[in-house]
Amino acid sequence: MLQEHHLPVQRTARYYTIGQLTNQTKSIWFCLHGFGQLAQYFSRKFTDLDDGKTVIVVPEGLSRMYLNNDYQRVGASWLTREDRDHEVHDFIGYLNALYDRILDGFDPKEVHITVLGFSQGAATACRWLNANHVHAHRLILWAGYFPQGVSEMIQPEILTNTETHYVYGNQDEYIREIPDIDGYLNRLRTNIPTLKVTAFDGGHRVEPDALKRLVATTQPTL
Repeated sequence: MLQEHHLPVQRTARYYTIGQLTNQTKSIWFCLHGFGQLAQYFSRKFTDLDDGKTVIVVPEGLSRMYLNNDYQRVGASWLTREDRDHEVHDFIGYLNALYDRILDGFDPKEVHITVLGFSQGAATACRWLNANHVHAHRLILWAGYFPQGVSEMIQPEILTNTETHYVYGNQDEYIREIPDIDGYLNRLRTNIPTLKVTAFDGGHRVEPDALKRLVATTQPTL
């Protein structure tokens, strides 16, 4: 008889940082890429945030794959539907360990934490925060898709004291496939009544100029 088994193993995870952790650090961003991206290239979207007091941490998904038939382009993924519960468990453990490493020596009450998730990374960010190891002062869900609402990924009450944004490009080819975008956004607001929605002129990507405008309109508070 065929039986399925699982064996926990140690993995080596990769992440990138922008900026230096010092006693002048006031803000830390954790930025989670989308499906098929690599953290090295995704990191470039956030270089403008480096002001000497901000550190950007860009972890990479634990699973990688070739993206085309000539085996040249490589991307990473946070999970697929196959054996999903274990993949979720693994990336939460990984992200928690990374958070603990980055925050070692810091008082979490003295540094402002932003979690940004792009596309697949938006759902990953919600699942991570739902594990209740990390409190984010600000959550930015960028071009994420939540067909059943955010509550499918996170208990909404966890975000009661978290400034939460949903950002999307008005030319985003995936968002435009949603039959009723207003209804979709209203479902997200039903889950998170304080949700702030921002649309920008662009497609399915993190647009640095749109990010700068968003940051300029919000002041980190602890």
